This record gives sequence, C-alpha cells and structure tokens, in this order.
Amino acid sequence: MNRTRLVLAAFALTALVDLACLAAGYDAGHTVAKPLLMPLLALWAALRRAPRPLLAALLFGWGGDVLLLSDAEPAFLAGMASFAAGHLCYLVLFHRHGNRYAVPRARGGLLALGYAVALTGTVALLWPDLPAELRVPVAGYSLLLTAMAYGAGTRLGLHTGLGGALFLLSDTLIATGVADWPQPPRPDFWIMLTYIAAQAMLAAGTLTALDARRAPAATYGEMRVV
Repeated sequence: MNRTRLVLAAFALTALVDLACLAAGYDAGHTVAKPLLMPLLALWAALRRAPRPLLAALLFGWGGDVLLLSDAEPAFLAGMASFAAGHLCYLVLFHRHGNRYAVPRARGGLLALGYAVALTGTVALLWPDLPAELRVPVAGYSLLLTAMAYGAGTRLGLHTGLGGALFLLSDTLIATGVADWPQPPRPDFWIMLTYIAAQAMLAAGTLTALDARRAPAATYGEMRVV
C-alpha cells in the first residue's frame, strides 16, 4: 500500500471511529478523533498534488473543528470565522481551477435560484430564534457558505457540488441547534456525518477534476516521446 492509500485509509478509519463515538455518546473519543480528520484529509490531498487553496480550506476546517469542541460563545464565533476563511479559500479554488462552463447556463441559473431561496428562507426562519448577538454573524456566514456551495456545484463537477450541498446541510443543522429548534437523536452524529462527507467530496471531486485535465497533456507527451 502506497503512502496516499495509507493516509486515505487512516482518514476513513478515523472518521468511522469519530462517528461510532458520537453514536455511542462517548465524548472523549470524539474529542480525540475529530481534530485528526482534516489534517489527514489535507495530507492525502497534498500527496495528490492538491492546489494550495484546497489545502488551506481543509486546514481552516481543522481550525473550526478544534474551536467548536468548546461550547463557549467566543469559541463558536472563532470557529465560524475559521470555517468562513475556509469557504473563501474554496471560492478562490473554484475561481482559479474551476470551469465556468462546467454546467449549462440554464442549470446553473436554477441552482442559483434554489440556493437563493434556501438561504433567504433559512435565515428568515432562524432569525427570531437566534441569540441577538449571533444573528448578523450567522446571516453573513450563511451567505458565504451558500456562495461556496453554489460555486462547488457549477465549477468542478457533480462530486464537488454534492460536497457543497452537504456542507450547507451540516451547518444548517448546527444553526438549528443554536436556535434551540427540535433536534434528531444524536444531532452531533448527523452534523459530523454530513460534514465529513462534504469535505471528503469537495477534496476528492476537485482532485478528480484536476487529474482529468492533466491526463491529456501526459498522454500527448508520451506520444511525442514515442
């Protein structure tokens, strides 16, 4: 097994351990496993020659993960800021390496409309139930997150698009908890399940798209050598 597969296996095992701890209510195991997830995913991406904005996005995600282990409001705001920085990195990634014609214009317009409706509806519904000091930060963060999800869905293919949508879902679950809305059993399990899947699909989708672009150049080079 080469290094890349070994690191990917370590990430998958850590994700399973983290989710199992959350399902079992074993908080100590989650506290140990969660901070390992994004560094392992970032290392895997680095071994795959990932662009720097992708690595930065994953590492800002790690910062948010660590900060959100605390229930204190300052840590929540700092964690949200770290994730916001990660979303900015994703937007830079999509701008530099994405294809603006990856989806037909009509489909992109429908996706934009869907995300705009989801954003305005969610913020409007959550607004009265959020703590007053969190309303503006949550609204601003939601706008940035939705822009990232839209960019993921229109610039780098299906896998990144699904990753962006899952990231939006994961953070919406967090926001409903902050607003004291009714939660499913073990809400942290569902938050982490969608979050881990989101980051993995964003990373894997990006690298798959970039590898597909590199392949023709490599083939052409080999033909010239022959």
